[in-house]
Amino acid sequence: MRPIFFEFELPVLGLVTFPAYMTMLMLGFLVAVFAARRQAERDGLPGQTIVDLGILMLVLGIAGARLLAVLTDGKLVDFVHLCTEPTLVEAVDSRVPYCDADLPCDFHYVCEFDTHTCHPPRDCLAALKFWQGGLTYYGGLLAAVPGGLWYARKKRLDPMQVADLAAPLVMLGLFVGRLGCFFNGCCYGARTESWLGVQFPGHSQAVHPTQLYEAFGVLGLYFLLATVIRPRKRGHGEVFGWLLVLYGTLRMAIELVRADQRGSFGPLSTSQWISIPLIIAGIWLVVRVRTNALAAQREPSRPQSGDNLSEPGDQLR
Repeated sequence: MRPIFFEFELPVLGLVTFPAYMTMLMLGFLVAVFAARRQAERDGLPGQTIVDLGILMLVLGIAGARLLAVLTDGKLVDFVHLCTEPTLVEAVDSRVPYCDADLPCDFHYVCEFDTHTCHPPRDCLAALKFWQGGLTYYGGLLAAVPGGLWYARKKRLDPMQVADLAAPLVMLGLFVGRLGCFFNGCCYGARTESWLGVQFPGHSQAVHPTQLYEAFGVLGLYFLLATVIRPRKRGHGEVFGWLLVLYGTLRMAIELVRADQRGSFGPLSTSQWISIPLIIAGIWLVVRVRTNALAAQREPSRPQSGDNLSEPGDQLR
């Protein structure tokens, strides 16, 4: 685990830090956008428009990812208390069991001398600070996809053609992003005694490296979508439909061994509940595209000009 890749001091800016999660997230975005532009130009689409669309989806994705995390990860009350009463928020990663004037708290925490406990400082904007961690992929997807489809239509592009173009590359970018989760130590799994287990700081036992499970899972989906499904698609929208089905299924399975703090409703996690309608939507989209393609094949071919046997006067009706 390496939460901070590197940091250095600059004369005016002071300490400049490159957190593992945000660094890998941005690297994944750059890789996906660069590949999308190249593929768009090969498909006859305007490359710069695809780059602009990617930037828009990045902004919407981060906003949606942060919003869903704040609302469903069980920390909404903590964000409220950080502004109203910070002493009610636990210093979860402090290595100091108690504090006083001679024994300060770890990191940026503040000591409450009445109770000799550590707590975060007052911060009314903590819920907006996505760079400190706390993003959900599904929140980003649900916000970015409608915005991307709207932008494609505004630029007079076929939204489903653009969705098919982006589908494999979304998985490629997510692969890089999930590696960032591994370095950051978030999104970990349940305890395990298997050889796959990884021990993170703060955990007394090894846990499933679910970050790596998903990273290499979506890397496989990237190759499947890009090299098998996309070349054989029967119409625009089929690749995107398969993305919804395959990733939704993968995420449903990985959630079974996830154990980090996240929201849940009943027997399923938030991500599992979201996966279900996405899988259904993906199946509907694939079936719709294939049905339309099959119907088009069954239609009789239109007669050529030389094959027109109608009377000359009939063409004026």
